[in-house]
This record gives sequence, C-alpha cells and structure tokens, in this order.
Amino acid sequence: MTIKAVVFDIGNVLIEWNPERFYDSVIGEERRRAMFSETDLHGMNERVDKGEAFRDTVMAHAADLPEWRAEIEMWHDRWIEMASPAIDHSVRLLRALRRRGVPVYALSNFGVETFALAETHYPFLEEFDKRFVSGHLEMVKPYPEIYETLERETGLAPETLLFTDDRADNIEAAQARGWGVHLFEGAEAFAARLVQEGLLTEEEAR
Repeated sequence: MTIKAVVFDIGNVLIEWNPERFYDSVIGEERRRAMFSETDLHGMNERVDKGEAFRDTVMAHAADLPEWRAEIEMWHDRWIEMASPAIDHSVRLLRALRRRGVPVYALSNFGVETFALAETHYPFLEEFDKRFVSGHLEMVKPYPEIYETLERETGLAPETLLFTDDRADNIEAAQARGWGVHLFEGAEAFAARLVQEGLLTEEEAR
C-alpha cells in the first residue's frame, strides 16, 4: 500500500541528543564514564519521558548521589546543551514533505517540560500535523500502546505509515505492527528513502 504519512522520531533524527558528548566537554571523558557507570542517568531520563516532573526527578536523583550532585544537576540546568544542534537536513525534509501536502507526525520519547523547552529553541517542532509525545501520553516507545495511539488518532492504517527512528528497538516495534520503517543513520539516506517512496523528488530531498 502507498505511504500516506511520515512519522519522525525527534532525538537524533531532527535534533542531536548526546548527553555523553556534553559531559565529555564539561568534566572530561574519564570522569563522565565513571559517572555514567555509577549512576543510572538514562534510567532517570526515561522516568521523565514517562511523564514524571523534570526538575523534581533530576534533583531527587542528584540528592541521592551527593558525590555526583553537581554533575547530575546539570542534566536539568543545561539540558538544552545536550539536545543540540538541530539536524538541518532532516528539518528541510520535514518541511519539504509539508509543502508536498504529506502529513507528518512526531512520535518521540520526551518529557513534558523538556519538550516545552525544546520548542522554545526549535520552532520547527510546532510544524507537525500532530505530535505524540511520551510524557504527555505517559507511555513510551517501544511499547505497542504508543504506536496504537498514533494509529487510532490519525485514522491511518499501519501499512500507510513510514516511520524513522535512530533506535532499532523502536523500529522493530513499529515494523511488528506493519508500519513502513527506516532506521535513521543520517539524513541523506532518509532523503533517498523518501525519494524511493515517491514522496519527494531528488531536488526536494536535498
């Protein structure tokens, strides 16, 4: 069946998300490796993605680990530096699809407050036809409920959706539901896929 809509993940598809790179630049790689091995920062962030309050969650985690308190608090105070920069070619693809009249949706693991913060820095996040943000929905990828929610609210059949995400587990979950999928490993390859699907011309996909 013909693809009728494109679904974008956000982190590492439209915006670079690399806390490790941020901490390497601030405290050095060796200390960052020690911190990430001793503290479950990604687990903390997943709780935020599931809808827990951003500041309260980070500060409570920091308070529980006083030897890393200052560094963990940076996750809140300097979060936008971890979520940058925008991936410009991907943003161009999003806008090119919109110009062609192709519906575009966001399906992303993102906290309520962090998504609001990202919107202030990246206006293109408001350009989707609809956004399915885990913190608002209180459900995360790769669990099937969030994919089902998108199908139900858009009214689109799974096989008419093309989904791109940088995580293989999220892609596999969508594929299991019958979605078209593209593992994002760079905007150029995704652009080629959009051309292959007949959604954009080569010129539009540049």
